[in-house]
This record gives sequence, C-alpha cells and structure tokens, in this order.
Amino acid sequence: MFKNRHNTIALMVVIVFGCVLFFIGTDGFKAYTAETARVNDLIENKPAFPDVTLEDNKGRKYSIAEFKDKYVFITFLYTACGTVCPQLELNMAEVYDSLPSKYIGEDIVFLSISFDPERDDPATLETYRKAFNADGETWRMARIVDKQELESLLSRFGVIVIPDGRGNFTHNSAFYLVDKNGKLLEVMDYTKIDEAAEKVESILEGEQVSKS
Repeated sequence: MFKNRHNTIALMVVIVFGCVLFFIGTDGFKAYTAETARVNDLIENKPAFPDVTLEDNKGRKYSIAEFKDKYVFITFLYTACGTVCPQLELNMAEVYDSLPSKYIGEDIVFLSISFDPERDDPATLETYRKAFNADGETWRMARIVDKQELESLLSRFGVIVIPDGRGNFTHNSAFYLVDKNGKLLEVMDYTKIDEAAEKVESILEGEQVSKS
C-alpha cells in the first residue's frame, strides 16, 4: 500500500511539473506551439518597422516612409526558393486580387522582401515580379542590402531564416500587415487566403468609416 501511495504521489508531481512547463512554454496556455506563441507576442507588442533601406525591383532606394499613410502587406522570401516561397507569393497575389481595387495603392501597398540580397538584385527581383504579375508599384519586390539592417528587421518581426550552406534557407512564412504608423498590426497564416483577405478588407473598411 505504501508503495502504491508513493507511486501515486510521484505521478502527481510529474503531472504538475509537466503542466507548469507547458504553461510557460505555451505562453500561459494561449499557444500550443512555439510559432503560435511567437505570433501572439508579435501582435501583442506591435514592433515598429526599423529604419532600413529598401532597394526594389526597379533599383529605387527608400525607407518604409515611402509608404507613409498606407498599410503595407508584406511577405519575406528568396527567389531561389523552390518550396514554400512560390506558393507564398501565389497566395499573396490572391489576397491582392481579392481586395477592392479602390484600396490598392491608395490605402494599401504590397511588398515582398528578399532575405537573400546577394543573389536577389533588382534585375532578379524584376524577373520574379513578372512571374507573379506584380505591377512593381502597388506590389513591389525589394531587398535590404545592409546585413545588419536586414537582421534587425527579421529579428524584430520574428522571421526565422537558417542557411543550409548550399544556397537555400529554412524559414518560417506568414503574411505581415504594417499599419500607417509603421507598426506591425497583424501576422496571418499565409495558407488561409480568404481569412487574410477578409481581415485586411475589414481593417481598410474600418479606416474609411472613421474618415467619414
């Protein structure tokens, strides 16, 4: 009997300890994966887009202030990617096409940012732009040449990029929405196209209502 009681107490200790670890590791039970916890933290803290210099598919250089008073819908990619990146951009194109045209360019712009600036020069980005029918204005593709600036942005937005030593990268993917003040507003599942489009349109509609 004593042995059974001892085993029961030990089991309870293990369960309690496990629950504590799970609570800490899942951000207080609000998240069940590290990625979900990361997204929750980003949305809660709303980090500002850092002061970096973007160089786009036309070779133009500017900061995020280029899109002042507009929302910016962002993806992170590299053009040599043969796995998730093409699907990410195809899904981005669907969100773009789903939004009422009155908002495009006026209230929101789309921006695909490469984290492989050495290979993704303006000419390469221009070719990639054409592949996805981006117009190069309301949907631009850009790189950040300065390594420290690029790392600053990736770190601030929770973008994980791990080179494999053979020219490819393991990375997470999502849709990011930056508000008119340059702060991260939403991080959305890139596979849920309709949900992302509806969320963005709702935000833009709300902006219109507040103006009237």
